[in-house]
Amino acid sequence: MPTTIGTALLTDQYELTMLQGALASGAANRRAVFEVFARRLPGGRRYGVVAGTARVLDALEGFRFRDDDLEFLRAARIVDERTLAFLADYRFSGNVYGYREGEAFFPGSPIMVVEGTFAEAVLLETVILSIFNHDCAIAAAASRMVRAAGDRPLIEMGSRRTHESAAVAAARAAYLCGFSSTSNLMAGRLYGVPTAGTAAHAFVLLHDSEEEAFRAQLDSLGLGTTLLVDTYDVAKAVRTAVELAGADLGAVRIDSGDLAAAAVDVRKQLDGYGADHTKIVVTGDLDEFAIAALTAAPVDAYGVGTALSTGSGHPTASLVYKLVAREGPGGEMLPVAKRSVGKPSRGGRKWAYRRTSGGTAIGEIVTGAPIEGRDRPLLAELVREGEVVGREPLGAARERHRATLEELPLEACSLSPGDPAVPTIFN
Repeated sequence: MPTTIGTALLTDQYELTMLQGALASGAANRRAVFEVFARRLPGGRRYGVVAGTARVLDALEGFRFRDDDLEFLRAARIVDERTLAFLADYRFSGNVYGYREGEAFFPGSPIMVVEGTFAEAVLLETVILSIFNHDCAIAAAASRMVRAAGDRPLIEMGSRRTHESAAVAAARAAYLCGFSSTSNLMAGRLYGVPTAGTAAHAFVLLHDSEEEAFRAQLDSLGLGTTLLVDTYDVAKAVRTAVELAGADLGAVRIDSGDLAAAAVDVRKQLDGYGADHTKIVVTGDLDEFAIAALTAAPVDAYGVGTALSTGSGHPTASLVYKLVAREGPGGEMLPVAKRSVGKPSRGGRKWAYRRTSGGTAIGEIVTGAPIEGRDRPLLAELVREGEVVGREPLGAARERHRATLEELPLEACSLSPGDPAVPTIFN
């Protein structure tokens, strides 16, 4: 089994069989427009968050059918020789436009527009959707957690609860939406996300006593480290921690039990020992609802794992990739749309704008032609004639999301199911 692969086979077989059919019918080179959008937001959430654009651009650049890919397709008789010849020379040469990472989106928002021939564009469906559906789902959960936490920092620590590659993408999406750090070192290496981590219960259990474990950690990592105090008895552990580190102990972590009650008790203990600057970090199956419930507790930071890496109950953003326009017999572009019950789409290439009033978003304007005016354009040029032109630093996306949250109306802060915070207006 190969240790490294390209992105071309990160796709569904029907993309290739559609290509083969279109080559046979002569329609493969017709110009086409595909759009990525959500018909609805999952779970009655008030807004979605765009994340994964940079990863989509990386995947597009690496979308090449190598010799071993072609040999696999030939041996499995998935497509014919004519199609294999096309795939051998495949290079996307079209244009891509999209919402910038960190931006909010709503039902019908065309968060990515792909223009090219049908043959070029149809092959990108699966890889684009797999990236966006994962990263946008994680970003939406992370954004809700950040809003619930207020000014208290969050640490992403869900790597052990998901696929190894998904863990890296999740850490990136969480940082984009305001998490302060991640436990995942690959996310630190690839994307520059700040990393954090100290010790688990296994470290305490390894040693002959809790005191011995704490002393070893302090000697190795310094007084600023975070000591895990709930392996045995919390009150005793906090006393031991302060006896060893003094008032300069960086933090203690609580990972089990009634976190709110435990935090109150630990804060009283720490203050009583003179360690009033020692912070309290809580972890243990936290989600946005648990974080909101801890608002009044003396907690300084949260560590979030499972809920973050699984989209807090919604592991997909429900995004689809649909053909909305194609070249007609006279060279004109014709709108096309599904009329399926429960799965309709709107034909024609779209443009999107954010309408605000007094600095607050009041409408997502989706139009069939560019418009001039005060509304803010949302679609940026990402790829021009096959060349990526729209890359930006992760920090820019992180700042954009912060500004986007400030722009959303108050009802976007609600954690209860409801209508989208901003209505989509089709013109």
